[in-house]
Amino acid sequence: MKSKIFLLIILTGTLFRCKTADQKIPDISPETIGNITAHMTDVMVHDVTNPPLGARFFSYACLAGYEVVALNDSATKSMAGVLNGFPKIVKPDSVETYSYQLSAALAMLETAKKMQPSGKVLLQKYQDHLIDSCRSIGFSNDIITGSGKYALAVSKQILKYAKADRYNLISNFPRYEPKEINGSWYPTPPGYFPPVEPYFNTVRPFTLDSASQFKPVPPIAFSEDKSSEFFKLMKLNYDDKSGTEHKVIAAFWDCNPFALDNKGHLLVGMKKISPGSHWMGITDIACRKGKTNFAKTMQVNTAVAIGMMDGFMACWDEKYRSNRIRPETAIRKYIDPTWKPFLQTPPFPEYLSGHSVISSAVSVILTHYFGENFAYTDTVEERFGLKARSFKSFNNAAQEAAISRFYGGIHFKDAIDVGFEQGEKVGNWVVVKLSADGSQPAVAIK
Repeated sequence: MKSKIFLLIILTGTLFRCKTADQKIPDISPETIGNITAHMTDVMVHDVTNPPLGARFFSYACLAGYEVVALNDSATKSMAGVLNGFPKIVKPDSVETYSYQLSAALAMLETAKKMQPSGKVLLQKYQDHLIDSCRSIGFSNDIITGSGKYALAVSKQILKYAKADRYNLISNFPRYEPKEINGSWYPTPPGYFPPVEPYFNTVRPFTLDSASQFKPVPPIAFSEDKSSEFFKLMKLNYDDKSGTEHKVIAAFWDCNPFALDNKGHLLVGMKKISPGSHWMGITDIACRKGKTNFAKTMQVNTAVAIGMMDGFMACWDEKYRSNRIRPETAIRKYIDPTWKPFLQTPPFPEYLSGHSVISSAVSVILTHYFGENFAYTDTVEERFGLKARSFKSFNNAAQEAAISRFYGGIHFKDAIDVGFEQGEKVGNWVVVKLSADGSQPAVAIK
């Protein structure tokens, strides 16, 4: 009798363990990833994060989530051996009960909370909401706790990798002083901000051999001669009579976190998103429309973020090499002292156009994943009071983003055209590097 009772206890325990092990953990919506990058954008707006630094934040947060997926999904390959200096991420042995999707989301948040200045406070509310929503769909406390431990373990390794990218050494460099010589960039009104990230090219890139790998042709040389090619560039901007539609386009793609509103004796920040945040929002729209699963959504977001980081590095490398004057400064000095651009000029040298580089690079990456004729409606900035715009492809959107800098009066035409070409090269390079089989991009935009 006792042996039968003992056997029953063993069988019951075995059945219980099997049920626990086989218990189906609910899926996390892929849209969670876009929700996290949107909340990261809100923190960037709050902190007035500059565009290159914003791309850095997105990259490491997405990498944290991506590597959690890679550890749990055989179809997702780790970035070890792919990205420069990227380590083999180790799975925490002590965690057995967890949701890898929740862990990925929490790893993104934990990484962003530690990297973004106001992240710890501003992202915690969303993290609490995410965990509460998981409880409501059946996640046990054990799964939530295990997922959190897993996330922290991976995030810690990603943060160590981030710390080694040399960004923290920039503060040790001498202060960059604008050159008061003809043709060189100088701070512009109304804020007269100092130059943004003049040493960003010293940071470790993710896929590029160096920031100068895709060094562009030099800009059209500065000249005061009214018959020179440079003077013709200035005249293009000065003579531009952009109508209402062009101004709508310029405003839609403004994406200037440094924009100020003159309130009498006060200059008030206008709280705008950066180009990178705009394209991360477009990435979210594409993933939702394409109905990508969690792993694919994580992959696409990570590829885009990495492409933006390397794109900004390539662009910024040229900006502070050529150090070219902005249209606003040049036109006021050599043509018309009363001239003002439609958009406010951001605080860094003119050549190349950063928005042109980033938009082109991301359009190549998104086209690789979603195809050449992926039509969509961009609603990213509706919450900032801008009406949605529809595009027939990512390249169509990128072309509009690029030319918007001319309509806004903040870039010369060669900085836009050459910037777009550089972005294509970076985007194609990133696609090849991130392809598991080393294949060429599915679509190479010309």
